[in-house]
Parts: sequence; structure tokens; C-alpha cells
Amino acid sequence: MQQNGALSVDEAMALLWVRFLPHLHERVRVLEQASSALLKESFEPAECAEAGAAAHKLAGVLGSFGLHEGTHLAREAEALCLDASRPDAIASARVAEIASQLRAMLAQRG
Repeated sequence: MQQNGALSVDEAMALLWVRFLPHLHERVRVLEQASSALLKESFEPAECAEAGAAAHKLAGVLGSFGLHEGTHLAREAEALCLDASRPDAIASARVAEIASQLRAMLAQRG
């Protein structure tokens, strides 16, 4: 904390990270669910649309915290989810892999 009682930029960003972290974990969970949805016989496009929106939000927030690789991964997941017109094992596997990488990134950042 600075002498005048105001938070430094680093301190403010650390507080914001703690505030956003549960939301980030929830958005990764949505991606994990979407990877399963892409393999279902009862595939629902709405599930992938929700995952695409979650990935879009992840991309923005992760970039704000300097996690640029996370932004790239989230954008890739967004494209895979939003372009999914039918169940696809390859897309499912990639979305699952991206979700796993994002989850690890969040854990590492703490």
C-alpha cells in the first residue's frame, strides 16, 4: 500500500484476480462440459453457444491479467464451440485439452 493509503496497481490487480478467480473457474467448467456435449448423441447447439460466450469472456479477462497464452487458447476454444454444427470428436478433444491447459494456468497463477 502506498503512503497515502491508496493501493498500488499491482495490489489492485491482485485483489481483482482474487475476485474474478471463481468466475474464471466456472467458465473453464463450462468449456469442460462443452467438450462432452460435442460427443453426445443429443448434441445441443445452445451448450456450445454458452461455451463460446464463456471462452470469449475468458479471453478478455485473461489478457487483462497478462495471461496472453490463455487469451489465445480461449479464442481457439470460442471458435471451436461457435463453429460446431455437429458433434465432432476432434473438436471435443481440443476443447477438453484447452480447458485443461486453462485450468492449469489458473492454478499456477493462484
